[in-house]
Amino acid sequence: MRVGVPKEIKVHEYRVGLTPEAVREYVSAGHEVLVETNAGAGISASDQAYETAGARIVATAAEIFAKAEMIVKVKEPQPSEWTQLREGQILFTYLHLAPDPEQTAGLLKSGVTAVAYETVTDRFGGLPLLAPMSEVAGRLSIEAAGLCLQRHSGGRGMLIGGVPGVAPARVAIIGGGVVGTHAARMAAGLGADLVILDRSLPRLRQLDEHFGGRVKTRFSTQQAIEEEVLAADVVIGAVLIPGAAAPRLVSREQLSGMKRGAVLVDVAIDQGGCFETSRPTTHASPTFEIEGVIHYCVANMPGAVPLTSSYALNNATLPFGLALAARGLKAIEEDPHLAAGLNVHRGRITNPQVAESLGKPYEPAQKAIAA
Repeated sequence: MRVGVPKEIKVHEYRVGLTPEAVREYVSAGHEVLVETNAGAGISASDQAYETAGARIVATAAEIFAKAEMIVKVKEPQPSEWTQLREGQILFTYLHLAPDPEQTAGLLKSGVTAVAYETVTDRFGGLPLLAPMSEVAGRLSIEAAGLCLQRHSGGRGMLIGGVPGVAPARVAIIGGGVVGTHAARMAAGLGADLVILDRSLPRLRQLDEHFGGRVKTRFSTQQAIEEEVLAADVVIGAVLIPGAAAPRLVSREQLSGMKRGAVLVDVAIDQGGCFETSRPTTHASPTFEIEGVIHYCVANMPGAVPLTSSYALNNATLPFGLALAARGLKAIEEDPHLAAGLNVHRGRITNPQVAESLGKPYEPAQKAIAA
C-alpha cells in the first residue's frame, strides 16, 4: 500500500504521523511511504533521515493526499485537508468527532474511511492508542497548572508543592483514568495536597493502593465535585467517555465561588471539555480568565513535547497501522479492536457514541463495510 505522511498544520502542532523508525518498518513490510518535506522538523527528523529509512520525500501535502491510499496523521484533518480526502482512502489519526460537527460533515462528504486512534480498543478493554497521549497530557497538565499559578500569569502566586512552613497548593483531579493517574503522579511528586475524584470504587481502591495513601480519593458526586472545586487552587479535568462528548461537571455558577487566581486545566477539551466555561485554546494563546479563574484549554497539549509524544504515539500505533496497510478494510473486518476505531466509512458514521453526540444516524462498522 502507498502510505502518506503530510506535515501537521494545526497551530503549534509539531508531532508527526510516522517517525523515521516507523517508516522503516512500513518499508520493510513492502509498503511505499510518501513523506511531505519537513514533516519531521518538529522532532528534528530531517528529510534525509526519512529517505534513509526508505521514504520518498514529496514537495506538497496536495501530492500526499492525491497519491496515498492511506493517510497517517496525528491531529484531526483541518478544513483544507478534509476537502482533499476521497472515497477508498483510509485516514488513520486522532479525530475527536463528538464535539466537531463541521469536521464530521467534511469526512462524511469525502467518502473516506476514517479510523480514529482514540476509539481503537484492546483485549483488556483499554484504549491503547489514546493512552500514550493521555500519559503525556496528564503529566503536562501539572506543569501547565504550575505556570498558570504564577502571579504574572494571573494565578494566585503559589508554588504547587509549597516550601517548608508554607502549605502546598490544593489540587483536585476529576477522573482517575490514565490522564488523572499521570497528573496525580506529577502533583504528588511535587508535594501537592491532592485529591482524585472518580465514580468507580474499584478504581479508587487501585489508586489508593498505588499511591500508598499519599493521595486522597473521593467518590465523584455533584456535591463532592463542588466541595473540592471550591476548595482547590488547581482543578484538572480528566474525564473521558470513549468517543462521546465529555460531560460538563463544573458550572459557571460554581466558578464564582472559587478562589481568585485558581486554575482550571481541561484535558478533556478535545472531546468538548468538562467545564461549562471551557473553549479550545492553542499553544500560542493557551489561557483565558472567567470569574477570576484561569482556564488552560489547549486542545493538543502533547504537541508541546513532540519528540516524546511522536515516539510514544508511534510505539502504540505501529502494529495497527501495519495491519491496515497490509489488509485494508479486511483488517477492520477481522479485528474487532480496529473496528471499534472506525468512526466514518463512505458517508456513514460507524461509532455509536459519535452518532449519539451529534444526533446523526449510526451504522455498525461491519454493516457499513459490507454495504
